[in-house]
Amino acid sequence: MERTLIIAKPDAVQRGLVGEIVTRLERKGLKLLGMKMASLDEAMLRTHYAEHLEKAFYPGLESFMKSSPVVLMAWEGYECVESVRTIVGATNGRKAAAGTIRGDFGMSTGRNLIHASDSPENGVKEVENFFDPSELYDYDKSEYLHVYEPDERQ
Repeated sequence: MERTLIIAKPDAVQRGLVGEIVTRLERKGLKLLGMKMASLDEAMLRTHYAEHLEKAFYPGLESFMKSSPVVLMAWEGYECVESVRTIVGATNGRKAAAGTIRGDFGMSTGRNLIHASDSPENGVKEVENFFDPSELYDYDKSEYLHVYEPDERQ
């Protein structure tokens, strides 16, 4: 099973969309492993967005991400990274498909509601960066019998 980090960004928190985000991921059949609210500091953001540090938009991104608490979530599922990115939609909310989180609720590139890991490798790394092992819960999700084929549950 893959893991992915989801960050409900300050705009999602301020607009009351965290529940909508959780609902869509649960309805897809994914398993929530951990969730917490946090204020992100400069060090956390610089680690998380390391590939963007030298880009012109980074100072604004950092300022925005520190403007309000965020909700951090760890999710798990069979090939979940690609599934979640489909649910989230394109980075620019104006161009994101209707039915996606960003397509339904976003109008911007910089205020795009949600972060989702972009690869299985980054999913593992990002979850480890934001969650201690004691904050993650491994449990049997009985719903998996109705979501996945037997070979997909292993």
